[in-house]
Amino acid sequence: MVHQHRVALAGAAHLELVFGVAQLRPEDAMFDAMLRGWRAQQLARGLKDETISDRERLIRRFHAFANEYPWQWLPGHMDEWSSHLTGEKHLAPSTIRAYQGDVRLFTEFLVDGRYGWGPACEDAFGTHPVAICHEWNTIAHLNDYEGNPEARPFTREEMQRFLDYADDQVERAVRSKRKGALAAYRDATIFKVIYGWGLRRTETSKLDVVDFGRNPKAPQFGRYGTLNVRYGKAKKGQPPRRRNVLSVMGWAVEAVADYVENVRPRFGCEDHPALWVTERGGRVKPSEINARFVAYRDALGLPKELVVHSERHSYVTHLTEDGVDRRFIQQQVGHECDSSTAIYTHVSDDFMNTALSRALAPAFAGA
Repeated sequence: MVHQHRVALAGAAHLELVFGVAQLRPEDAMFDAMLRGWRAQQLARGLKDETISDRERLIRRFHAFANEYPWQWLPGHMDEWSSHLTGEKHLAPSTIRAYQGDVRLFTEFLVDGRYGWGPACEDAFGTHPVAICHEWNTIAHLNDYEGNPEARPFTREEMQRFLDYADDQVERAVRSKRKGALAAYRDATIFKVIYGWGLRRTETSKLDVVDFGRNPKAPQFGRYGTLNVRYGKAKKGQPPRRRNVLSVMGWAVEAVADYVENVRPRFGCEDHPALWVTERGGRVKPSEINARFVAYRDALGLPKELVVHSERHSYVTHLTEDGVDRRFIQQQVGHECDSSTAIYTHVSDDFMNTALSRALAPAFAGA
């Protein structure tokens, strides 16, 4: 008699299920075992606990919406959920696609024969899990950028007003001898760095002091000639993408140099690697950057269409208007496709008219 050897694969059903014990709620016990198995499989792949927990919460939300257990899920449940997220929750396409991706990963884990969840469900309930995410009921990843089309860059005048206002808050805090002067100076520099290097909010919050380096071709910027962005936007299932951003705005270099050398040491966090530290010795979070941005924007009465990401749009737009090479800008902001950079570009009417005049000049010259 030949005995089949079962490999102890992390997440396998026979490792998570308790056999021979009567369960008061066998469906819930099976669902919980599936989630434990999926967690074990993901941990074995080196995923972070935070990522795994977020995915588990998403699966429980889908379970509550479908009001069925995973071995009863059908493609129609995904159709209904996607319609709900779009029509009632009004979520962005990129968010919906991410949610769909988590459900896809979970169901693919369940239907993978190596883990044994199909036979376990057949034995217990007479049915088994099936794949419910397909190309016809999920959103394809078509673009690097899927943001709100209403978002726009700052005009140069708006950008100057915003940065001037941020500087004014530092002076006000110093004059009134308030405790928040250091934080105000830090935040003013944060906004200058976002615009000066065309960064995303999360990329900015995760910068460390050592991420700045020299650029031999721009010695005038000293140790701030290039910025190593280590936590660029990742593709689904992949690690963050790194890129080096060359410094191009001298005034921004001066601002960050002054902060690093004269202001940051006064926070008393010499051993902390973060570029942006709090008065309690932690790292500034993206939500804190957003909160300060909104406060300044609303105080100035600027349009609500302007968000932190608008500074990144402004970087692309203003460099384009200044005649900087398009390919260089694309590499600076980390876009794989020029079409994504094009979406970020909102040049002014004056620039368009000037560019059109230049384009037509040769034709009229020969007339």
